[in-house]
Amino acid sequence: MAEYINRVVDNELTEQLEASGAVLIVGPKWCGKTTTASRQSRSVIKLQDVKLRSAYLQMADTDPMKLLEGHTPRLIDEWQEAPILWDAVRNAVDERGKDGQFILTGSTVVEDKNKDIRHTGTGRIARVVMYPMSLYESGESNGSVSISRLFDEPTLDLAGARSDLGLDELVFAACRGGWPSSLAKKSDGAKLRVARNYIDAICNADASRVDGVERDPSRVRAVMLAYARNISTLASDSTVLEDVRANFGDFSDKTLASYKSALERLFVIEDVPAWCPAIRSKTAMRASHKKEFTDPSMAAAALGVSPQKLISDLKTFGFIFETICIRDLRAYTSAIGGNLSYYRDRYGLESDCVLHLPDGRFALIEFKLGNSQIEEGAGHLVQVRDLVREANARNDGVHIDEPTVMMVVTGGELAYTRKDGVHVVPIGCLKP
Repeated sequence: MAEYINRVVDNELTEQLEASGAVLIVGPKWCGKTTTASRQSRSVIKLQDVKLRSAYLQMADTDPMKLLEGHTPRLIDEWQEAPILWDAVRNAVDERGKDGQFILTGSTVVEDKNKDIRHTGTGRIARVVMYPMSLYESGESNGSVSISRLFDEPTLDLAGARSDLGLDELVFAACRGGWPSSLAKKSDGAKLRVARNYIDAICNADASRVDGVERDPSRVRAVMLAYARNISTLASDSTVLEDVRANFGDFSDKTLASYKSALERLFVIEDVPAWCPAIRSKTAMRASHKKEFTDPSMAAAALGVSPQKLISDLKTFGFIFETICIRDLRAYTSAIGGNLSYYRDRYGLESDCVLHLPDGRFALIEFKLGNSQIEEGAGHLVQVRDLVREANARNDGVHIDEPTVMMVVTGGELAYTRKDGVHVVPIGCLKP
């Protein structure tokens, strides 16, 4: 058996089991949910077990509580195969009156209107989001700069922190992705094939199975390609639609919405929402979502680009670099209840990422692959901070806390702190 790779959600899962009767772990397929859940469970039922699936589903129809019998925490893997188990788990939690009874894992989002689910599970079933491995989890970031520590010590001098990740290695890591199974492969070719196989499975089967709507694999692939061409941008859905229509002229906006919904429910795409604080007029804010995949390898596979191709096309890799940064920051912050957004206004002022903590503190972050762009990125962050200060000085009844941390995340080697307080941190140095 392969050695377990410690994940950033391990502690979160432990705490949630102590706090709640059941815990739901959601995230993309192949990201390690079952393996992580198995380490903290004492009995397991896998609803996709080919030998027992029919018997399990029949029992779920006749007496679902029987499936919940076993040592606790009891893991119910891919629970969405029998949605009626959701209410069964909720009832069991109420009846037993104990925490840490069940762990549910799922690779798709079940619709709220599902007839077999009558209760949200609020107060009984906690939710944990798991992403593909970050560079810190895969051992490619040395973790010499802690995001949590930066929030606690905003003036910390980062001089001396150095990334061990070269550009070639960073590009390869992005194309390979954060799939735990890829680390076990011996050859680079096999490692890269994991992401391509993932895309094939989504297009050929999963996009139709997720909600029972038959979808043409070639059209799913066209939507993913169009999305990848607009990754890390504020391109509108109409732009994506126009791209798809280059090959499928009858593709409608309603059809695109359906395909997007399927990919979102499969955790293939997860857009970044806008942060719209009251520091400019509402009409100045860009409120559309920024387009992102949950893992950069899916964008690379959809585009059909190799690490060698991206090394010679760093402009394209710059957009994929932002995706790998977003993926890692999502993983680092999800365990503490944080979330990400972006800031951009019609005057061109931006912050690629705003990292929000539950206590209200936040960080302004820019992603710049090369060192030549650091000055520009740092300037944006200082300008946004100054806008916040100006808004507060107006004393119009609205107060916005200043950013606790300002940071430019780079693909470079050295970490340091600038005189203006902006931290410059290579992605190969970051950890939670």
